[in-house]
Amino acid sequence: MAERKKLVVMATHGPDTPEMAILPFVMAGGAAAAEIDVVMGFQGDGVRLMQAGVAETVTLPGFKPMAELLQTIRDFGGTFLVGAPCIKNRDIDEADLVEGAHVVTAGRFVAEIASATNTLFY
Repeated sequence: MAERKKLVVMATHGPDTPEMAILPFVMAGGAAAAEIDVVMGFQGDGVRLMQAGVAETVTLPGFKPMAELLQTIRDFGGTFLVGAPCIKNRDIDEADLVEGAHVVTAGRFVAEIASATNTLFY
């Protein structure tokens, strides 16, 4: 039996750049629907996308709304990892993140990337 594939998608752009913010969700959603294990990592301004209520505000013509994509990824068992130093630098409290988001340090990101079949950065 073949080992399941795993895709890590790192998002570093926030809601102020909607196209760059939504593309990681599009790719992660497609991978999850194709039965590929998905881990989404958020660093830099990308951590803002994991604040509760923000995904509902990010839309772009021609793309599904970010909130819908986030829910699809969640429904397929995707993992959401948020960089601890990045939320601290932006005064974001862990309690203000979306359900299922996990605050992690660089070591967890490195472990996920090292064990992935592929990694995408946005």
